[in-house]
Amino acid sequence: METYFPTPILDEESSGLLKMISEHGGYAYVSMLAQAAAGDTRAAEAAREMAWEQLHSGPWHSVLPVWRDAFSMACLHVARHHCRDGEFKEALRVLDMGVIMGGPLLRKDLDSAIETVSFRARIREGEKNGEPAGASSENGRRLVSEEEFDKAELLRILPNRSLSCKIVVKRSGLSLEGFLREYFLSGSPVIITDCMAHWPARTKWNDIDYLKRVAGDRTVPVEVGKNYLCPEWKQELIPFSQFLERIRLTGNSSDVLTYLAQHPLFDQINELRKDICIPDYCFAGGGELRSLNAWFGPVGTVTPLHHDPHHNILAQVVGKKYIRLYPASLLEELYPYTETMLCNSSQVDLDHIDDSQFPKVSDLDFFDCILNEGEMIYIPPKWWHYVRSLSISLSVSFWWGSDAGGSTSS
Repeated sequence: METYFPTPILDEESSGLLKMISEHGGYAYVSMLAQAAAGDTRAAEAAREMAWEQLHSGPWHSVLPVWRDAFSMACLHVARHHCRDGEFKEALRVLDMGVIMGGPLLRKDLDSAIETVSFRARIREGEKNGEPAGASSENGRRLVSEEEFDKAELLRILPNRSLSCKIVVKRSGLSLEGFLREYFLSGSPVIITDCMAHWPARTKWNDIDYLKRVAGDRTVPVEVGKNYLCPEWKQELIPFSQFLERIRLTGNSSDVLTYLAQHPLFDQINELRKDICIPDYCFAGGGELRSLNAWFGPVGTVTPLHHDPHHNILAQVVGKKYIRLYPASLLEELYPYTETMLCNSSQVDLDHIDDSQFPKVSDLDFFDCILNEGEMIYIPPKWWHYVRSLSISLSVSFWWGSDAGGSTSS
């Protein structure tokens, strides 16, 4: 059977991995894998299903790492069978599932396979459309049109007292030394207005056709529902092209929101990673980058009031967001949840504050701002922040510094 893409790590580690899987009771999986390697498509699918069941046998933290690697292994075999049948889009979907749900052992093989299969898929698509692979349209469809917001209308949808307290200061031409001295060391937020003009993402990501071409067939995890604190909130895995259509068509308050939130998209889709740059500010204090995440969604997405342990720069690539910040010192006044999983989130819904239950909130001072396209905001560690998208919004967050555990942001 033709390999279609090289898997040097799988070739080297396969026997050892299969032995570990057998030691953990995966005899049927090992049998199916042997048949899959000999060209049996059904056996490859069966092996992947067995590993998938193990991934869902209990809480994620209790899943044995060997089964995550087993899932990656099965995905590579299934993808080869799809390539053999010319089903490149389906092969990409399977490989993405291996990246999202699988273990680290075979990650480089998965990434290499995705690069190879993506190229073949684009050639196939180009042949269908009479275009060469990688061709780009000069006049792509815009995801977000430039528009001015009426302040009175804006205030009707924002939390009470918005844009009436302390506005986050804006700086242009802010040197790394100035950032360190005036904001980083003092733990003060700041908006930096002119640090992203050279990013290819500033133009490319507002082009629907570009986004669909480089990422449309890729599978991504999305959040569905108002926000992560709501009982109806859930997660789905969908093609990126379907996600783009959902956010483009969402516009009414009754629409169910779909949000690609806090996902390491740039580890998954290298073409999009090439469109952005790590700001020099992220090396302030001698720290190192801890997390690089995408926050893509429609108008109306809300991240509830919460705080994070790291230094954070949120870069607004496309669209606009409203951001409200409360100093880290205001802990008891913002009523954090007592549950461990939500202890960094406030019980207060800023859009509907219950003064009888949370009497300290309404009179608290805060900072807020409209974060415009092409601007980035520095949010110090432990500062509380609430974020609302005022349009379709594509943002990138850079966390750096502390070793403390992660949570939700932006």
